[in-house]
Amino acid sequence: MKKRSVYWVWEFLKGTKAAFLIGIASTLITALTGMLSPQIIRLSVDQIILGEPTDDVGINSFLESFGGAAYLKENLWIPALILLAVAAVAFLTNYLYRVSNTYGAETLTKNMREKLFDRVSHLPFSWHMKNHTGDIIQRSTSDVETVKNFVSEQLTGIFRIIIMVVMSLSFMFSMNWKMALIAASCMPLILIYSLVFHKKIKTAFTECDESEGKLSAMAQENLTGVRVVRAFGREGYEKDKFVKYDRFYTGLWTKLAKIMARFWASNDIITGLEILIVMVSGAVFTVNGELSVGEYIAFISYNEMLLWPIRMLGRMLSEMSKAGVSLNRIVYIMDSEPERDKEGAGECDMTGDIAFEHVNFAYENCPELLHDVSFRVKAGTTVGIMGGTGSGKSTLMLLLDKVYDLEDPDSKITVGGVDIRDVRTEYLRSNIGIVLQEPYLFSRTLAENIGIKREGTTLEEIREAAKAAALDETIESFTDGYDTFVGERGVTLSGGQKQRTAIARALTGNTPVLIFDDSLSAVDTETDAKIRRSLEKKFGTATVFLISHRITTLKKADLILVLDHGTIKESGTHEELVAQGGIYAEVYRAQTDGVDEL
Repeated sequence: MKKRSVYWVWEFLKGTKAAFLIGIASTLITALTGMLSPQIIRLSVDQIILGEPTDDVGINSFLESFGGAAYLKENLWIPALILLAVAAVAFLTNYLYRVSNTYGAETLTKNMREKLFDRVSHLPFSWHMKNHTGDIIQRSTSDVETVKNFVSEQLTGIFRIIIMVVMSLSFMFSMNWKMALIAASCMPLILIYSLVFHKKIKTAFTECDESEGKLSAMAQENLTGVRVVRAFGREGYEKDKFVKYDRFYTGLWTKLAKIMARFWASNDIITGLEILIVMVSGAVFTVNGELSVGEYIAFISYNEMLLWPIRMLGRMLSEMSKAGVSLNRIVYIMDSEPERDKEGAGECDMTGDIAFEHVNFAYENCPELLHDVSFRVKAGTTVGIMGGTGSGKSTLMLLLDKVYDLEDPDSKITVGGVDIRDVRTEYLRSNIGIVLQEPYLFSRTLAENIGIKREGTTLEEIREAAKAAALDETIESFTDGYDTFVGERGVTLSGGQKQRTAIARALTGNTPVLIFDDSLSAVDTETDAKIRRSLEKKFGTATVFLISHRITTLKKADLILVLDHGTIKESGTHEELVAQGGIYAEVYRAQTDGVDEL
């Protein structure tokens, strides 16, 4: 196991170690009590029932303490009661093992889930862009369960296996070393073929686990985009695509099942032969007088106890293969670098001017998107940004919100004269209200979705924000009003209603910086004008960024930037840009035909 894997297992085990230690101690006692039963049966048969004399001082003392062999022969209920007492101890310790082990296992699972959720929540957006949601979910559920099962069922059982193997062999060698050698002869063979199968099982399970992640991602993607699939009548195509991969995935598990079947079938054959050899050899030794009847019975019992842990050791190796794969997939997430603030990062005056200085940016493995972008926004003013698809409008705002980091050391974005690299990310984002191009709503009520920006937001504040977003009347028309439950990703709302809900959500924070990324594209022109008039009153002293393709949305901005292929081609007020006769003027004429809209 890799060092990082060991480290994370140790971290996950915090709060569970005591429970697992109690479980291990309990299972050791259970194993030891199990070892006593064959000896009690052996003593009852040889010394009590058959009356064979023995030179063993310990056995004679034990018999005398209960009245002697003759007395016990007449009162066989006494050894039976002793066996019952041993069984009761085994029952109680086994119960304690189950309870403590289950508690430890569930706590371990809780720790893994919580740490994974926390880590995933703090990983940069670029990481999420490279990893499918379905695969992340599969790592956080199925893989977690696999690791839990191994730790709680196999790993804790290794101590019991050691005790049973050592004690069984000790008792067997004490009774007859020749028979003990015969019984132990198959152990190396079982271990060797277990190791051989271990590698095959690990490879096959890796393929199954990774394919399960892809299948989960495919299902999640289709469920999320179910409206698009139905809108384009692609149900049949998506079903065929899913069925094809599902059959491939099923084939991988069938292949693994065949490997496991060969493994356990060969295991059964070897252990079956070993049992047969021991029984026949023991019978011969008993007939020849080298073994007593009681010793023969005890030997058969110890042989069964010896084979069980050896078989379990083989099972442990196969389960280790699965757990190793799952643990590596979990460690991949835990070792991924989360968002980290620069050492010494603090706060800044978010009401100050915002400046972009020589900003260059490229997404990973893509050509440069932004080229030497520089502009300054005075505090409390409104900036409009217009440009074609892929010109970098949204990227500029994502950089301001530190969704992506500026890698170019010569590039800089400042707020109040402070480089945002020197500002704590949490503080920066809490002071920026952003409405994304594709608003996301949670499966909660409308009131909860609008008030999610700031904890403790009152219903009055939510209503005020909804009015500013021209959403209040729409909400009041719903039967449950602000308690109306929004379906997953807001599927119960129209595109315009989702956008207005997202706008209201941004306004509840009363943040000094507001970003509207093409957030009025799904509403009609009249509603657009109504929202803009409401927002003008609501903005106050906030610095506002408006990204839009509509001239009517941008025309009252204090500064308008026109982006083209990642560079600023034009900048100025509405009147100045119309007079220049450039890109902005062409769009203006195309949209209004020279006539001002609302």
